[in-house]
This record gives sequence, structure tokens and C-alpha cells, in this order.
Amino acid sequence: MPGFSIKTERMNASTAILQVEGFLDAHTFERLEEEINGLFAEGIYRLVVEISGVDYISSAGAGVFIGAITEAQENSGDIVLVNPTPNVLDVFDLLGLTQIFSICKTREEALGAFR
Repeated sequence: MPGFSIKTERMNASTAILQVEGFLDAHTFERLEEEINGLFAEGIYRLVVEISGVDYISSAGAGVFIGAITEAQENSGDIVLVNPTPNVLDVFDLLGLTQIFSICKTREEALGAFR
């Protein structure tokens, strides 16, 4: 099974960047959910999620984002996705998530979306 990793970089008191790589599926989605919930517990509700390294996303993986964006927005935050692979973008399109999430090409563009 392909590896899965999350690297988190706190930018300031309200913003963090998560770099997610590998397969985001029924076996790995809980790790991402725990990481996001931990950031929310710290009061960090503006998340940039770099997913250019995510080769595959299942409905369980997409569900993490669906659940998290509501809580982020209820706390004056948001979740911006950066550079999804064509496979992941197709899944987001099929689920109608491209209508809900801002999708940017670069980290800098994503950080600018919060201003």
C-alpha cells in the first residue's frame, strides 16, 4: 500500500499549511481528520492544504474536507486546496466540491485568498 504523510506548518495564530501526500482513503482519512481537529483545538481555522502529492482520494478522504470546511467557516476561517492532481480534481468535481472549496495553483495564492 502506498505511503501516507502529513506535514503541518503553522504560519501564525490563525493559519496553517498542511502538506498531504499518498493515498487518502478509508485507511488514512482518520489521520488527516485528527490533524485538522488538533489545529481547530488550537484556534487555527485558516488551512491551506497542499494536495499535489495525493495520488488518490476516496469518498472517506473527501468527507474529511466536507466536515472540516463547515467548522472552519463557522469560526471565520476557510480551507483552501492547492494544486490537486487531475485524479483528485475529478473526484472533487464529481462530488460538487469544486463549488465549495477555493482551489489555487500555489501556496502563495492560497494564503492570499484569506486576505
